[in-house]
Amino acid sequence: MSEIRSAYNKAFTPEKYEAFLKDIYETYSHQPKFRIAESPLFIPNDLKQRLIEACDEISDVIVRPDFMEITEKAIELRVPNEPNHSLFVQMDFGITKNADGDLIPKLIEVQGFPSLYFFQDLLAKAYRKNFVVPENVSSYFGGLNADSYIELLREKIVGNANPKSVILLEVDPIQQTTYIDFLAAEEKLGIKVLCVTDLKVDGKNLYYFDNEGARIKVERIFHRVIFDELDQRDDLKMEFDFTKEYNVEWVGHPNWFFRISKYTMPFLSDSQYVPKCYFLNELEKYPEDLENYVLKPLYSFAGMGVQLNVTKEILDEVEKPQNYILQEKVEYAAVVESPSDPVKCEIRMLMLWDGGDTRPYLVNNLARLSRGEMVGVRFNKDKDWVGGSVGFFEMD
Repeated sequence: MSEIRSAYNKAFTPEKYEAFLKDIYETYSHQPKFRIAESPLFIPNDLKQRLIEACDEISDVIVRPDFMEITEKAIELRVPNEPNHSLFVQMDFGITKNADGDLIPKLIEVQGFPSLYFFQDLLAKAYRKNFVVPENVSSYFGGLNADSYIELLREKIVGNANPKSVILLEVDPIQQTTYIDFLAAEEKLGIKVLCVTDLKVDGKNLYYFDNEGARIKVERIFHRVIFDELDQRDDLKMEFDFTKEYNVEWVGHPNWFFRISKYTMPFLSDSQYVPKCYFLNELEKYPEDLENYVLKPLYSFAGMGVQLNVTKEILDEVEKPQNYILQEKVEYAAVVESPSDPVKCEIRMLMLWDGGDTRPYLVNNLARLSRGEMVGVRFNKDKDWVGGSVGFFEMD
């Protein structure tokens, strides 16, 4: 892929980048709060195969018959009518190098929760329109293309329901960093983006009022609520109660937000692609090399609460060790050539899982470029060639 990278960088101009951003902003008359990177990733076949193998090894644990049993303690807020699988599965990998210089993915986090499935489609199209991206690479998997990918999401999220009866549920959606993804979902599927405070209750039925004031019964909920944020918002006046049973179908059941999460990490450590990971409260003694570990709260988002420089004193002072994991550090390699210094990257593999005896399967991806100590926005302020991106993989 070095030839593709060279051609891309040679043809890149700041003016093209501004036109690219303008295309994205004008699509829904919205400018995201996160930075969008100047470049996609071009992922060679050997790294692609390792990423697929890593996803398979991790999925082996998630599809185990006893997975729901071993993750029971993860659930902080239990929602009725839980299915035996999560529709959405996502795996974040930091890209590292081994002693031989091979690119190796290392798991950073796993989620049973959707993010940016729609924006990534928009982003890939914008890169193709404004920059040099050859036809023999794709951001999709399984033979999907831009049209069939959206149709697949329509099948899974809307199903046979009237799109007006399907809502995307969030906390204060307009204020969310990922609001552009909600706008894309609304436009592509014809569903309604709704704040938890706008969801009304009538016995076991749920409804909302549309823009004309008509009462619309809710049949399916595309779940996008981050419970960590919901817990912090004691100002919200809600009729709806997650713990009660309603006549609705969850698209991405909330319980799987907890089951497939940082809580899952210690169960995955048998894979060569997963760093060592321990529940803090289950450690009889700390690792000798604490400088090589990070401390992560189980229930947080966007890198909040992560402690990079761990000491015995810090661990001893943790008030609720059952709510933390100690995870071996992943040393990202600077592998993306930019006009200045090479850049580090992280790849999130976006998957769907139909349940039954089937396994999660890959459909798309999300990439993030970083020059900072961590990948998140707050660690990459005032830097270029960093931010949200997408990976283009060699096609089989």
